[in-house]
Amino acid sequence: FINIIIYMKIIDNGDFMEIRNITTFLKVAATQNFSKAAEQLGYSQSAVTIQIQQLERELQTQLFERIGKRVYLTESGQEFVSYANQVMNAVEQAAAFSGEKNAVKGKLRIGGVESVCTTLIPELILELHEKFPEIELIIRSGTTDELIELAKRNELDFVFTLDKKFNHPEWVCASQTVEEIIFVAPKDQKRSEVPIEELVQKPFILTERGAAYQYELERLLAEQELRIEPILEIGNTETIIKLVKRGIGFSFLPKYTVSYELETGQLVQIQTNLPVVTMYCQLLYHKNKWLTPQMKTLIQLARKLE
Repeated sequence: FINIIIYMKIIDNGDFMEIRNITTFLKVAATQNFSKAAEQLGYSQSAVTIQIQQLERELQTQLFERIGKRVYLTESGQEFVSYANQVMNAVEQAAAFSGEKNAVKGKLRIGGVESVCTTLIPELILELHEKFPEIELIIRSGTTDELIELAKRNELDFVFTLDKKFNHPEWVCASQTVEEIIFVAPKDQKRSEVPIEELVQKPFILTERGAAYQYELERLLAEQELRIEPILEIGNTETIIKLVKRGIGFSFLPKYTVSYELETGQLVQIQTNLPVVTMYCQLLYHKNKWLTPQMKTLIQLARKLE
């Protein structure tokens, strides 16, 4: 379709494809909206439109379909995303080459599912800040699918998942741990073993639908024609833990999120006759991503948690 050797493409009239236009393309692809892209880039909407039109003329293909207020990538546009990311990676490498080659500083953009963002990532942030205060951290939370899409568009450097094992040739797994998902109850719960048929009758506080481990729980329960009707669904893991500690209900959470509460007796783990649920916590980056010094540093710290 298109061949970009380093980070520029010479077109037929002898001009160079502008990096600015490629940056704008990626922002429009990420926001699916010209006005939002313009606002985030600090351009006028007309400037964004002109830049995309210039890029489409240079590539001799349509990159977006405009339907109402939203825009959607065409098949050619979807294909160009990976090339555009390669271009921006090359630009980052060139910029780094002009500075201190081994300096650990600059932006580091990390995406994580909610439980990872509230429990594991803060530990890494503290250590990074203590050792490398010049690193500027940007953290975003979302589902695995949402974060993978952002990383594809070079909006994120890393994605922390808590999901079934992610294994795809486009992605590199820099760090991986296996995490158990458990039932937890208030400390006054007398029995540590409860049959699942009885347990599902208890009041439950669960994460919002979208967490991979909740889908797995629903699947296992459905096999036995059972289900949990939660009294509350909320996306914040810390809030769920606080409510369970107050005796409001039971929950089903990654064990690492409640390890302190279990050790100190503030919560108790409930064993049941349901198969054990495990998920993979993986640190992923795109295979075409150039590893900056700050990215290499995060990988080293994450591997200590394995």
